[in-house]
Amino acid sequence: MSIGQDPLPALLAACAQRDRAAFAGLYRATSAKLYGVALRILRREDWAEEVLQECYVSIWAHAPDYRAGLAAPMTWMTSIVRNRCLDLLRRPSAETRDEDGTIAERTPSPERGPLEELERLKDVHALARCLGLLDAPQRQAIALAFYDGLSHADIARHLRTPLGTVKTWVRRGLMRLKGCLDAAL
Repeated sequence: MSIGQDPLPALLAACAQRDRAAFAGLYRATSAKLYGVALRILRREDWAEEVLQECYVSIWAHAPDYRAGLAAPMTWMTSIVRNRCLDLLRRPSAETRDEDGTIAERTPSPERGPLEELERLKDVHALARCLGLLDAPQRQAIALAFYDGLSHADIARHLRTPLGTVKTWVRRGLMRLKGCLDAAL
């Protein structure tokens, strides 16, 4: 290599051949500048460090894809960092500040909120009311099908009723339920 010649194209080419020493050299030669780019965009050291680590993994993985004729190595790597930073900024924040200024993780609660519970109860009450409007054989056939998971043939055997009759009860009962629920909700 002559004096003044950019070592980055050769280091990237060696990285494409999975040369770990070349990757270490590439990191030493570029990490300070790329960290500065990430820090300028993100304005948080912890995020910049995290993005930089992800970017070097990406650079290692995509080194065989680098084409010298399309961009200089530093331009190519800077665009990877820039894009990763912008992706991070576009993500919904996983953190929120409490009243006292501390950062708390925002994780959805596995429990239903009051509004969700109210909607669920409204649906349950509407379903119970509509089931109550069905004829007893229709209600029983639908309950055996949906709550117990029985097939039409199993219901027919269980109720000692012809299969065609059971199918009719279920079909007509479901049509009545649909009409009732559509009106209720």
